[in-house]
Amino acid sequence: MRSPLYDSRVWAEGLLIFYDVFKHLEQRVPHDFLPPELHRTAQFEQDLRYYLGERWLERHTPKAEVRAYLKHLQELEQENANLLLAYVYHLYMGLLSGGQILQKRRSIGRRINPFRRAAAESAPDAAVTTFEDHSIYELKQRLRKIVDDFGARLDEETRQRMLDESKKVFELNNTIIRTVEGVGSANMRIVRYIAMAIAAIILMQYVVRTQFDHEQEQTL
Repeated sequence: MRSPLYDSRVWAEGLLIFYDVFKHLEQRVPHDFLPPELHRTAQFEQDLRYYLGERWLERHTPKAEVRAYLKHLQELEQENANLLLAYVYHLYMGLLSGGQILQKRRSIGRRINPFRRAAAESAPDAAVTTFEDHSIYELKQRLRKIVDDFGARLDEETRQRMLDESKKVFELNNTIIRTVEGVGSANMRIVRYIAMAIAAIILMQYVVRTQFDHEQEQTL
């Protein structure tokens, strides 16, 4: 049985469900929080043209689950636009980490050496995971610094809301991933395990930072 990872139809549909989410963030989040070098809208569109044809966007209508995701982001903007940073961090870190791994595995499946720069540049369907002018490490470090600098200025209530939305990211991602035909229960189990592990790390970091802040206040 062919793995969904190597099924171009499944891969294209996966790109399609996240296209509107990334596009929304890149249109709404200031460059201070989402630097232009991380923007992927044009790259999503390039890959989707490869898979779905030149006129794919004319036929595109976001699924109901994706529209619900976008509605939640819009509601967050009304509450506190800074909360969108939770989505920026997890989605773009996912692209810079897991997205790179998945693309390399797909390249191996097509007998393309994923570790050679030339191979990555020649792959016509890998634009969204290709960052030509910046190293992945550099981009990750910059994104972490943005989040750390912002987090240091948060009050307790906003910090808790950021934690809530960090968990909500995985819930919404799982919901739209389930709509991709060909992503079976085994793949969803992997997604859930990863989401739970990352959520646990976030929670641990939050508890440690809260305890540290409390101890600092007591010493003043």
